[in-house]
Amino acid sequence: MPRPRTEQISVADTPFYHVISRCVRRTFLCGEDRVTGRSYEHRRAWIEERIRLLASVFAVDVAAYAVMSNHYHLVVKLNPDDVKPWSNEEVLARWCSLYKGPPLVQRYYRGDNLHPAELRRVDEYADTFRQRLGDLSWFMKCLNEPIARQANKEDECTGHFWESRFKSQALDTEEALLSCMAYVDLNPIRAAMADTPETSDHTSIKERIQPTFNLAEAITRQTEQQALNEFAVPLKPLLGFEGIIRNGIQRGILFSFEDYLELVDCTGRIRRDDKRGAINEKALPILERLNLDPDRWCHRATAFEDSYQDYRNPAGRQRAA
Repeated sequence: MPRPRTEQISVADTPFYHVISRCVRRTFLCGEDRVTGRSYEHRRAWIEERIRLLASVFAVDVAAYAVMSNHYHLVVKLNPDDVKPWSNEEVLARWCSLYKGPPLVQRYYRGDNLHPAELRRVDEYADTFRQRLGDLSWFMKCLNEPIARQANKEDECTGHFWESRFKSQALDTEEALLSCMAYVDLNPIRAAMADTPETSDHTSIKERIQPTFNLAEAITRQTEQQALNEFAVPLKPLLGFEGIIRNGIQRGILFSFEDYLELVDCTGRIRRDDKRGAINEKALPILERLNLDPDRWCHRATAFEDSYQDYRNPAGRQRAA
């Protein structure tokens, strides 16, 4: 019998978790159906876009992801304490970008005059939503349910789209975190869907190397799916690599991105009997393939860190409407 999620998730032990969700029905329901020849590749973009948008709404950081043909992987960092300083207005704005909210909250947003008892009830709703915005189960619910509804609508069918509830694995050491991230980023290589990490579509490592995520287009596509009502928060970058240990609180990954790229490249060249693909052993090292000279890399890493810190600083981020 599956263990209750509360027994599997403990932020006090580790904030990092590896999450997997798998499709049901045919094997290639997100990719190409080998029976009919119909392509479902566009659904991989649905999932990738929603992962990025939800991470910006929730107190959840995304360290790595890979959207495959019939499943996806996520490595997340949970930050439930981040929701505490959010005002009730910000909490309600974030939650109401996902759901319309109770009628009383809708009246509050319209600017209706509410009685003190009604305002207290609005505050109670905000407390409930605040807890949900730091919860992994609610994050996954808001990720998987709209995707399932849209896919069923497209297929003109009903029933389960996802095989079962998502599976989660605690990553309680730096070694576990880095090895899991590398495993996730190398999934398309192992499945022979890509030759190199920088050419693997719908993965975090490609997005880090060649950022192409378009917030406006993603919001439009999600709104067309009736998955978002109004996105009123800034886009959160992927969880940053901090590189060195410093005094004070460190929010990112205690490893440099340059070293991580080399780790992934080196690991991806190892051939495994149980996997179809690997990086060509004759390929240039990844840093040479990407033409990353030290000066350019230093500037890029600094710029990314600045963006990450701006988002974390309430005074430096756009206030939710």
